[in-house]
Amino acid sequence: MSTRFAFFSAEDLGRTIAEGRRTRGLSQQQLADAVGVDRTYLSRLEQGRPSIQLEHFFDLLRYLGITIEGKMDNPGST
Repeated sequence: MSTRFAFFSAEDLGRTIAEGRRTRGLSQQQLADAVGVDRTYLSRLEQGRPSIQLEHFFDLLRYLGITIEGKMDNPGST
């Protein structure tokens, strides 16, 4: 199973992460442990409050008129 997504802001990215996590039936702690990040960091991402570096990344893309579309594969699939 794969999910198509597009994000244009930190809020869009956060919603995509939260939706993917919930779809897979994972808690924030389970996902954080699986990818090696702190649960509070994951919570901030899901709330659309990323690190400053990510916000600069989105600012640059917006300024340049670039959008991102990607493919999110089911974990464990090859």
